[in-house]
Amino acid sequence: MKDFAAIDFETANGECTSVCSVGLVVVRDGMIADRFYSLIHPEPDYYTYWNTRVHGLTQNDTDCAPVFPEVWRKVEPLIAGLPLVAHNKAFDERCLKAVFRCYQMDYPDYPFLCTLAKSRRVWPQGRHNLDVIAARCGYNLTDHHHALADAEACAAIALQIL
Repeated sequence: MKDFAAIDFETANGECTSVCSVGLVVVRDGMIADRFYSLIHPEPDYYTYWNTRVHGLTQNDTDCAPVFPEVWRKVEPLIAGLPLVAHNKAFDERCLKAVFRCYQMDYPDYPFLCTLAKSRRVWPQGRHNLDVIAARCGYNLTDHHHALADAEACAAIALQIL
């Protein structure tokens, strides 16, 4: 697969609607054509200790950030006609659908592929965390749980195994 958009969300709390950042890497003809990152004002607007511990984002980081519909207006033209790819698509697709519902936006039924599921078929043994599989594909993920870094790692994996 040579044309796709790798996407990653981070959330502020346990609610799928609480996306607080998005990273996107657009791949065309097997090459990275574009990158996009944005903080997002989460809904509901609170952070749990555990989520902040994972990605390092806090309320102060997103207090003045745009809400999801404003961010998605910038993302939409970048991904037009492309399948979305995520490492653990169940999480990212669930978040995307939830936030579309939250803001009463029409969900265009994006096709989603999963590098996690594919990596389990390619390498049945061992761990399949994003950083582990990225390393197997020759990508050094140095800023794990930063949405753009994770999207870049996902894109590297997808180029190798999808």
